[in-house]
Amino acid sequence: MPARHPPPPGDRRSAARLRAVQALYQIDLNAAAADVVVDEFLTHRVAEEIDGTVLAAPSARLLRQIVEGATAEAQAIDALIDGAVTRHGGVKRLERVLVAILRAAVFELKSRPELDAAVVINEYVDLAHAYYAGAEPGLVNGILDRVARTLRPPGTEDPIGQADDTG
Repeated sequence: MPARHPPPPGDRRSAARLRAVQALYQIDLNAAAADVVVDEFLTHRVAEEIDGTVLAAPSARLLRQIVEGATAEAQAIDALIDGAVTRHGGVKRLERVLVAILRAAVFELKSRPELDAAVVINEYVDLAHAYYAGAEPGLVNGILDRVARTLRPPGTEDPIGQADDTG
């Protein structure tokens, strides 16, 4: 599923995150193996064009890390998402692209403590804006903010309060 508004063409990390969301969506739809899907993306979708914009080649390391990690830790990640979803009935009731965005983001929040939570949240809210024009980016922001507060409680090394203003 292509994004309506792709990330800036020169950003390899953003391109990796976009491809990771697409790969996680494909894995969810087809029950494909993560490593096979990542290899396919790196071989056949490196110089992808969306709406006349050629995207940067993704960071292969980051793409692989997100997709394989989010897939391997899907049960724990889904439990974190379920704990943060207040009105929508959990992961099983969310649209598949939203689930892919949330799984990738929660994996990064969980496994990459060196990244500021607000930066991770902003990246994935921007991705949600690439796919949705409605309330979904705000939903992503709220869920990720709640997950970040669970994983990185206030007072730890990562000040996440600034993430409340995004979306």
